[in-house]
Amino acid sequence: MDNVEIEIQVKIENSNPLLEFLNKNGKFKYETHQIDEYFIPAHRDFIAVRPINEWLRLRDSSGKLSINYKNWHRDENGKSIYCDEYELSIEDINRMKRIMQALNFKSVTIVDKTRKSWDYKDYEVSMDSIKELGDFVEIEYKGDDKNADPKKITAGMIKFLKDVGCGKIEQNHVGYPFQLLFPDEVKFEEQ
Repeated sequence: MDNVEIEIQVKIENSNPLLEFLNKNGKFKYETHQIDEYFIPAHRDFIAVRPINEWLRLRDSSGKLSINYKNWHRDENGKSIYCDEYELSIEDINRMKRIMQALNFKSVTIVDKTRKSWDYKDYEVSMDSIKELGDFVEIEYKGDDKNADPKKITAGMIKFLKDVGCGKIEQNHVGYPFQLLFPDEVKFEEQ
């Protein structure tokens, strides 16, 4: 599944059972502070389309710098199923910003988050605290099944959270930058 990302982003009613489960059964990976700045090109306004399918992001993750492009694939109801993702490390984020500005890319929002991540089986489970948005859980599939069915995998992620006992689970299909830019358009779907 080269360059394919399957993940969910949810709010959960009770994070304590998940934290206890991960601390007991998962492998703690890291805690980091991430500043994600999102850009749109002048020739193609990513945020004018609903649902938004593309993002271009510069990230500073506690000094580890990267550029990332995502393009989502959606089901018939506009819900994200998976995305094509391309990412690479960069040496100097300010130089990269100057290049992007010279090419007429415009910064549209910044997501400031603290993330704690664990590995559990085929999942990377992250607990995110987002400035201005609150707390979320993001689960990303890290398995190596090249023929994996994204719908089955995301259903398995929801089942995992229910089995752990997280209470009410609300999923969104728009991501953090959209929530910051268009809070009145965000809809959460109870799972």
